[in-house]
Amino acid sequence: MKKIFAMVLSLMLAMGAMSAFAEDAITIGISGPLTGPYAMYGLGVVHGAEIAVEEVNALGGIQFALTYEDDEGDPEKAVNAFNKMLDDGAAMMAGTVTSGACAAVAAEAYDMRVFMLTPSASSPTVTEDRDNVFQVCFTDPGQGAASADYIVQNNLAKKVAVIYNNGLDYSTGIYQTFEEKANELGLEIVSVTTFSSDNNADFSVQLTKAKDSGAELVFLPIYYTPASMILKQADAMNYDPIFFGVDGMDGILSIEGFDTSLAEGVYLLTAFSADAQDEKTQNFVKKYEERFGGTPNQFAADAYDAIYALYEACNEAEVTAEIANQRRGFADVCEMLIEVMPTITVEGITGTMSWEATGEVTKTPTAVIIHEGAYVGAK
Repeated sequence: MKKIFAMVLSLMLAMGAMSAFAEDAITIGISGPLTGPYAMYGLGVVHGAEIAVEEVNALGGIQFALTYEDDEGDPEKAVNAFNKMLDDGAAMMAGTVTSGACAAVAAEAYDMRVFMLTPSASSPTVTEDRDNVFQVCFTDPGQGAASADYIVQNNLAKKVAVIYNNGLDYSTGIYQTFEEKANELGLEIVSVTTFSSDNNADFSVQLTKAKDSGAELVFLPIYYTPASMILKQADAMNYDPIFFGVDGMDGILSIEGFDTSLAEGVYLLTAFSADAQDEKTQNFVKKYEERFGGTPNQFAADAYDAIYALYEACNEAEVTAEIANQRRGFADVCEMLIEVMPTITVEGITGTMSWEATGEVTKTPTAVIIHEGAYVGAK
């Protein structure tokens, strides 16, 4: 099975690289973890982008092509991938996927004047002091504050424990603003514990402290792999609080070998719900399931919206393939898109989006709850 996956991935990457040479198209580069522990994020982004590009191209106006590289979520590899995609003809970037890698690439892109719209890198350090980098996902501070708001407004708990990864800016940033907002709202944080690596396998100390402190809800601003371990170990010790996560936990239902019944009742604050009944979302979900054999996660949805945002921006700025494909055309494209991004509004499947000149997106978060192995919009 692994061998087949590797062959398919190699073919996919080769096809992505070849698409960069389409002279009548504007090439968009994406780097992300297509292998390794965060591959669910990167593959979701690539798959969502592919569907959007096909739809955009079918409209008959601006034509897009994709090129993508596997950076494994590693900053150094992401910079190498960025440079390769520029060599392959990329005129702009819809990436990279993870915050640490994206921050490293953003520094290079700022110096070289390459426009970036990241679907999923949520750290404020990605856009800080960079006029050419914009985000489709919520920022880490935004997720933390919105989570505390939701818990209080929906009366989910009075006493909360937090378990976060102090080795990740993503996790730490969300926790810090969650704590600040919780204190403001009178939500009592009775336990705060940490871990330093997503390879951590033992959460008995963290869960015991949360249980002993009387926490009715455990807030997990972490990725899906450690979250799955926490749910397993909580079940083993008969600790059954409400678990509440954010966008990094999206994908937990697709972990190979994970008993999804352990995630029953888990809340996630996200921007996308695959069971939403609007026509645009349902069309996207249907295409994704038919083509890739699974339900799209938020990362796929954010990438889908990112392509449409680039489409709207290119139309507004009158970017053409001729401009994009000239020598160092990416620099001209960059300045053109910087001017229009704060002026456009995009109706996406992750919400109605507009942007500040600082690169931060404005849209409303949505809560979903896991029910019978699926994400369902929370009331």
